[in-house]
Amino acid sequence: MKTRVIILAGGEGTRLGVLTAKRTKPAVPFAGKYRIIDFPLSNCVNSGLSDVMIVAQYRPHSLIEHIGSGGPWDLNREITGGISILTPFRSRSASWFVGTADAVQQNFTFIKNGNPDLILILSGDHVYSMDYREMIQFHIEHQADVTMGTIPVPISEASRFGIVGIGPNQRVTSFVEKPAEPPSNMANMGVYVFNRELLDKELWDDHMKKDSSHDFGKDILPNIIRQGLRVFAYPFNGYWVDVGTIASYWQAHMDLVCNQPAFDLFDPKWIIHTRSEERPPMRIEKGAVVEDSLISNGCIIEEGARIHRSILSAGVRVGRNAVVDESILLTDVKVGAGSTIQRCVLDKHSKIGANSVIGAVTEGEPAIAMVGKNSIIPEGMSIGAGSLIGPDVIPNDFSGLVVESGAYVQTRRLPNEL
Repeated sequence: MKTRVIILAGGEGTRLGVLTAKRTKPAVPFAGKYRIIDFPLSNCVNSGLSDVMIVAQYRPHSLIEHIGSGGPWDLNREITGGISILTPFRSRSASWFVGTADAVQQNFTFIKNGNPDLILILSGDHVYSMDYREMIQFHIEHQADVTMGTIPVPISEASRFGIVGIGPNQRVTSFVEKPAEPPSNMANMGVYVFNRELLDKELWDDHMKKDSSHDFGKDILPNIIRQGLRVFAYPFNGYWVDVGTIASYWQAHMDLVCNQPAFDLFDPKWIIHTRSEERPPMRIEKGAVVEDSLISNGCIIEEGARIHRSILSAGVRVGRNAVVDESILLTDVKVGAGSTIQRCVLDKHSKIGANSVIGAVTEGEPAIAMVGKNSIIPEGMSIGAGSLIGPDVIPNDFSGLVVESGAYVQTRRLPNEL
C-alpha cells in the first residue's frame, strides 16, 4: 500500500517561552546538534517512508531553512517521493489554519494527489524513535479505518494528553482530549494512520461544522469513534516525550546525560539525521572538567571550567573557571569567566557576562531559568531560578544587578531598533 506522511509542524509552542519567540516549536534546537523536527523526519526515512509533506504555519523561516530540499534525510527527490513544505495561502475559501485538522483539510488537494492508500499523520514536536512500518502493518492486519499510536504516561501528567480507552483486541472505545480528571494513563502519541478516503470525508464533514475547533484530538477522532468505525490503538513501549513545556524539554535533555540514558542517540541502526554546520573539533583546555555531558563541535571549554550534566550546541564558549550544571546552551552562547549557570536554557547567541550567577538548584519541581536569543547579560548579574529573560535584552534593560526568582525581563527597545 502507498503511504504518504504528513508532519504537523505549525505549532506556536507558547509553553516553551523564549525558545519559540522567534521560531516554531519543531525548529527548536535539541541535544546540541539537532532540531526537534529531525526525530519524526529520521523516523520516516529509517522506516523506508520517503513521501513526506510538512504542514507549517507559525514562524516557519528557520524550519524551512533547516529542512531545505531534504538532503540530510535523503528526501531531495524529484521523481518519486521527496519532501515538500505546505504553508498557509490566501484564496476565496482558505486562510490561516485554525486547527490541526483544518491545516490538513486546506491542503488535502495536494495530499491526495497520486492517490495514496494510507495517510500517516505525525506531530513535529516529539522526541522518539519509532519504526512506522510496524504500525502500518498493524493497521492493515486489523483492517482498521484509523490506528492511533498510544503509550502509558504517569497518571500525574495524563491531563496534558488525549486519553484513550481500549477494549478487547486493542479496539478504541473512547477518547477524551486533555481531561482534567484522566480516566486512565494511556495517552495518544499524536501518531495516526488513516485510510485516505475516510480521512477526506471526515475532514470535509468537520470543515462544514461551524461550531468545530477543527482539531484531530478534540473533533475528528471523537467523532469517528462515536460512529463506531474501526479505530485501533497501536501500543508503543519505547522512549517518547512531548517536549511542549520547559520542564519536559529540560528533562528530555537530562535523560540523555544520566548514567543510563533513556534514549539512545548513538544507535548505528537508527541514525538521527540533521543538517549539520561545519565547525572545527571541540577544544577542552587544561584543568577543565566535563562530566556526563554532550559537547558539540566548535565548543571551547577554557581552563578550569566545569561542565556537569549539560548539553552544549555548536560554537559554545565557556570561560575560565565558569561552572555549567544541568543546563542546555544553544548555538554560539558565550559564558563569561567565573560565572555559574545552573538549570538554565540559554538560547542562541546569548552572552553571559563574567562573574554572573544564572539559575539555581531548588527543592521540588525544577525551576528552569531561561535567556532568550541574542540577549546580553552584564557582568556580575544574579538571576534567580525560574526567571525569564526575553530575546534581544541588553544591559540597559536591567534595573539592577539582581533579578528575583520567577521574574520576567524583556527588551525596552522598539522592533525597528533591534
